[in-house]
Amino acid sequence: MKALILKLTAVFVLATSLVVSAFAGTPHTRDDGVTVINLDEFNGYFEAKETVAGLKAGKYEFVVTNKADKLVGFQIQSIDDKKTLDMFPLEPGETKIAKVTVGKDGVRFRCPINPTPWYDLDVIK
Repeated sequence: MKALILKLTAVFVLATSLVVSAFAGTPHTRDDGVTVINLDEFNGYFEAKETVAGLKAGKYEFVVTNKADKLVGFQIQSIDDKKTLDMFPLEPGETKIAKVTVGKDGVRFRCPINPTPWYDLDVIK
């Protein structure tokens, strides 16, 4: 029963974040070709300030801000080989940047400290 509740919670959080993403802005690509994605991390979920749908392969900066009242973390992996591209802890209110190259298979991210489901960004064009 506990596993079912955890799965339903994960589905709810993922669906909620997708709805929020639908109303998010367009990611900004700087003159140097790096696209910036701002993520706020709360207790158990992430919220993107820009849409993460339809990303393209290329260089990205994921700007992650801890909006939880406790220590959290950020881990980002390539989807194809599950190689960790960056990982770090964040104190409450702290912001850090993960600079990564996204391949054609996409990336996924999560919080390894305050376990959250993986957020797959695999619709890379």
